[in-house]
Amino acid sequence: QVQLVESGGDSVQAGESLTLTCAQSGPALTVYARGWYRQASGKQRELVALVGTGGTNYADSVKDRFTISRVFGSNTITLQMHSLKPEDTAVYYCYLKGALWQREQEYWGRGTQVSVSS
Repeated sequence: QVQLVESGGDSVQAGESLTLTCAQSGPALTVYARGWYRQASGKQRELVALVGTGGTNYADSVKDRFTISRVFGSNTITLQMHSLKPEDTAVYYCYLKGALWQREQEYWGRGTQVSVSS
């Protein structure tokens, strides 16, 4: 069973920085995309940053402030968030799309809360 576990969420002031981490465990699989989504209260889940075969995509609202990275030699990814704004407040979810035993599946973590106060 592939599992994704997020960590690093916190309550911060506007303008501060946070780094989220997503650790992947379980069987090895062919990965097509990894990334981060977020869901604010009362809103739909939205893409934050995604690394796939076509490159890296960021939501316009986080470009130049957030950076997605993969820890070298591991299946851990991070999301560095700078100049945080109150509108960045949301539950952040780690996402993975891959193939296990030739079956394509999507995986989600349980989420980590980021709260930004003005």
